[in-house]
Amino acid sequence: MKGLIIAAGYGTRFLPATKTVPKEMLPLLDKPSIAFIVEEFIKSGIRDIVIITSRRKKCMDDFFDREVELEQELSKKNKTDLLEKIRPYEGVSFSFIRQQEMKGVGHAMLQAEKVIGNEPFVVAYPDDLHFGEVPLAQQLIDVYNETGCTVLATLYDPPELYAYASLKLASDGLHVEDIVEKPAPGTAPSREASIGRYLYTPEIFTVLREAWARHTGPGEFYHVDGLKKLCDEGKVVYKRLEGDRYDIGNPEGFLKATIAYAARFPELKKVLKEEAGKL
Repeated sequence: MKGLIIAAGYGTRFLPATKTVPKEMLPLLDKPSIAFIVEEFIKSGIRDIVIITSRRKKCMDDFFDREVELEQELSKKNKTDLLEKIRPYEGVSFSFIRQQEMKGVGHAMLQAEKVIGNEPFVVAYPDDLHFGEVPLAQQLIDVYNETGCTVLATLYDPPELYAYASLKLASDGLHVEDIVEKPAPGTAPSREASIGRYLYTPEIFTVLREAWARHTGPGEFYHVDGLKKLCDEGKVVYKRLEGDRYDIGNPEGFLKATIAYAARFPELKKVLKEEAGKL
């Protein structure tokens, strides 16, 4: 099982910070957001991770590499606790692929086909963070092991369902028959909403290549075209997530996730309570 992180976007909702700092490197306290996804993958047993980047994001490559000079300096001062914090993830292989043109998620996935090869893989956006006892990637893997199908992570009855993709479910309550992007109010086929986490079987590349051959014009190419084809073939199921999910693609969600993460540390939880009382 491999992991694919789509991280080539501009992050315009966080300007001016993202003029020079990739949004995936914006930290929740002391840890960049992309590290939460990587650690979720690792906890789920994924050791081969592919990251789709763009030319402005070399610092992501550097973050997952060694920083020899800093290691030497910390070692001289016997700061073993800090050394541990900057140690690269052990036993994990990273591949970085640049998407040279912003042509959509479907196009980005096709760039990774040769590296991923003929095996299933979990797709994540750094905008979607999950905090829970069982990592979200592991939840999807468990369902894949039972069904052998592509698996979509879902959220039940979210506020503003029209901003999500709603799933049309089969009579068995497990398979997905169709996906309706951003349904108009009152038209959603169900209250089950797809979020930005997927486990794909390698056959997704076949249907994406076929859809890409039909793609014309300057518009973006979305992976949903291929996903719908797999739905038609009865090869897609869903897993309602267990735990807490945060959409950090906007400042409001980023703040909520930062507070939730900070609350995990007793000394910071105390600060949160003190500061909240002043508002």
